[in-house]
Order: sequence, then structure tokens, then C-alpha cells
Amino acid sequence: MKHILLFTDGSCLGNPGPGGWASILRFGDTEKELSGGFALTTNNRMEILAVVEGLAALKEPCKVDLYTDSQYVRNAVEKKWLVNWQKNGWKNASKKPVKNKDLWLRLLPYLDKHDVKLHWVRGHSGHPENERCDELARAEAAKPNLPRDEGHDEA
Repeated sequence: MKHILLFTDGSCLGNPGPGGWASILRFGDTEKELSGGFALTTNNRMEILAVVEGLAALKEPCKVDLYTDSQYVRNAVEKKWLVNWQKNGWKNASKKPVKNKDLWLRLLPYLDKHDVKLHWVRGHSGHPENERCDELARAEAAKPNLPRDEGHDEA
């Protein structure tokens, strides 16, 4: 199984507002940067989407060390929020609909396909890959004529 390092970040210029996501995939000496953005979205959506798009780029099951500064993503996976949300019919602990369900549903198959280990990094603390992802995500958010985030309405 290939061992991949995946670094992710999401950004929003206003929350909600124009947003961007970015992922860096590293396999040995090979590195690939991915990024995109939407005209109106939320920071949490961009954080999740960065992970989804990074994992989606992998063509075969891999061992993935995922580095994120998102406590939301981290807790959803590590604290089994995703498992509980599914058991509870996509309701949170307050019995309200889970936000960003569309993106969580996109993420779940990749968590099954890959052996993912999460690593939390403090954002804006000088972590080189996190800083690069933030730069890419902010650049995407600042682009004119971004597409609409179709899932934003539920966020």
C-alpha cells in the first residue's frame, strides 16, 4: 500500500462568503497541489472539501497521513461524530440536521477505501504545508466569477 501525505486547508473571505480549498498530496519526492473555490460558502465546507478532493485524487487504496487544522473535520472522524450522525439519521446531539451532510456523504467512501490517520496542526503557526494550503485556498477564494456552492444552502 502506498504511503501518502495529505495536507489540507479551507478558507473563507467572510463566513459565509467566497471560499477556497486546497490539498497537497505527497508520495516520496512527488508532490501535487489541488485547489478550487466557490462564490458563497462556509469555512467548514471548504475544510471538508479539501479532504474530499485530496482523497478523491488517489487512484488506489493508500495509507494516508492527513494533516488538517480543522477541529471540525478532526472531531467528526476521531470522535466518531460521523458514525453517530449516521446512526441518528443525520441528526446531531441536539437532534438537529447535521450541517454539510452532502460533503460528509462524499467523504465516507474515501475513509472506507483508504487507511487514514488524522494529524491536527495549529493553523497559521508556520507549518509549511498548512501555510501553502492556506495561500492556495485564499487565492481561490479571491478569484472573480467563482461557481456557486450548490450545497451551501443547507450549511
